[in-house]
Amino acid sequence: MSEQNITRINLDGKEIIIIGTAHISRQSAEQVKEVIETERPDTVCVELDEQRYQSIKAHDQWKKMDIFKVIKEKKATFLLVNLFLSSTQKRLAKQMDIRAGKELIQGIESANEIGAELVLADRNIQTTFLRIWHSMGFWGKIRLFWEILLGIFSDDEITEEELEQLKTQDMLNAMLSDFSQSFPELKRPLIDERDQYLSQKIKDAPGEKIVAVVGAAHLPGIKKEITKEHDLAALNKIPPKSKTVKIIAWTIPILILSMIGYSFYLNPSLGIDQTVTWVWWNCLCASIGAALALGHPLTIASAALVSPISSLNPLLAAGWFAGIVQAYLRRPTVEDFQNLPEDILSVKGFWRNKATRVLLIVALTNIGSSLGAIIGGANVINLFIKNV
Repeated sequence: MSEQNITRINLDGKEIIIIGTAHISRQSAEQVKEVIETERPDTVCVELDEQRYQSIKAHDQWKKMDIFKVIKEKKATFLLVNLFLSSTQKRLAKQMDIRAGKELIQGIESANEIGAELVLADRNIQTTFLRIWHSMGFWGKIRLFWEILLGIFSDDEITEEELEQLKTQDMLNAMLSDFSQSFPELKRPLIDERDQYLSQKIKDAPGEKIVAVVGAAHLPGIKKEITKEHDLAALNKIPPKSKTVKIIAWTIPILILSMIGYSFYLNPSLGIDQTVTWVWWNCLCASIGAALALGHPLTIASAALVSPISSLNPLLAAGWFAGIVQAYLRRPTVEDFQNLPEDILSVKGFWRNKATRVLLIVALTNIGSSLGAIIGGANVINLFIKNV
């Protein structure tokens, strides 16, 4: 049995065997099967959380998705980013003629075959996403969304030999270094915290012999963190928005309304000019966002209508209203959900599929509305300073 990509650790009377894998590599899946069948561990840990595990068990679970519920629970952007990320992995997996995450599926199947206990060792993906989202500012979120969007335009192909090279230590460190330089605020919740979480779950797993199947990107961190104790409750906690952010979120709308109101009191003409510029920029930018997502004309109109109001209330978002209107007018069909796995492999598919188009409308309308509020608010303040 080849020991390449395998790390063995003896800790507190336990033998821990960690397999560093590539999520779209046939060789990784074969190695997982070989290691588990040869070692016959008491427990197999896999880099999955309950949500992703259930999606693997019920392969067609996404067909039951309620698009209205997704929007109302404010999960549209989260789902869209997930689809963007999975599209790149699935596109490469299709090139390799292998199911994405095959090595994790193999780990589950092999654990069942030998009667080993299965431990889902990864943190909930939504918790990770929310911790990432809360760690980024507005422009960081825009940049991240743009980078992910550009990723689905890429049609670069990669050989399986190049894929296996990604599991070498030097290449891996180089990748993580580039990643942290591009998005330093993402590395901690996406890589470092999950290294800690995975480490704790692996070493807490029952039995004397444990096999862990994890992505190669986590291997260096797990080796570093597994000898330490980590608080899983703290790593699972969703950080609340800071009081400063909440204060700013309400202060700016109050400031805008106060300036416009005072301007009307002093000079009705100035108040009208401020109102027009606020409404104009909000309507324009929000409607452009909805139009870029190829929204229905009434969807675009609803985005324009709601944005000047929603931008003054931190509890509302123009994209939610636009998304609900689009879903009502162009309700995704069973066929759309059936075609989802294939449609997310291409840019055209994202815009053609009615389900992903709704998600795009929510995200792009919200981005447009935010930009409109920034530009419109700056103009309101500028007019106030110049004329009062």
